[in-house]
Amino acid sequence: MGVRECPALLLWLSLLLLPLGLLVLGAPPRLICDSRVLERYILEAKEAENVTMGCAEGCNLSENITVPDTKVNFYAWRRMEVGQQAIEVWQGLALLSEAILRGQALLANSSQPSETLQLYVDKAVSGLRSLTSLLRALGAQEATSLPDAASAAPLRTFTVDTLCKLFRIYSNFLRGKLKLYTGEACRRGDR
Repeated sequence: MGVRECPALLLWLSLLLLPLGLLVLGAPPRLICDSRVLERYILEAKEAENVTMGCAEGCNLSENITVPDTKVNFYAWRRMEVGQQAIEVWQGLALLSEAILRGQALLANSSQPSETLQLYVDKAVSGLRSLTSLLRALGAQEATSLPDAASAAPLRTFTVDTLCKLFRIYSNFLRGKLKLYTGEACRRGDR
């Protein structure tokens, strides 16, 4: 007896699965506007930075990795259009994602990769993917689709040679530009 042959079974299944669909459909598209969400990612990044502060040779990278400059001139940032802020955040997020993925590959190819370090790098990769999705759900356009992206100033960068420095940049980026941008974007969305 199949589902098509028993309408009562079909009705029962649809009623059973309906709440699950509502949970997904009813999930707030502006989840990143809840400060606890971003704070969780910041805490994970800070934890990874703290773990790598104490390690010596296992945390050295076999090559330099380019990362975004996370310094924020607050005066200039406040005067910047939200679209320009979005460009800086998306460019920084893309470069940071590339850097963490490169760090993950270098760690995996090292002679004796630490499971603890691998865990933190994997968490960072997952966290950056989630943050990217949350920004998209917020309605933040990626830098490549923004009209001002072509005329934007080039992203300031530098290189790091240890996992500790990489995680420090990750943590600073989340606590700095990403938090400032999401705060402003969420405020504007509430008006």
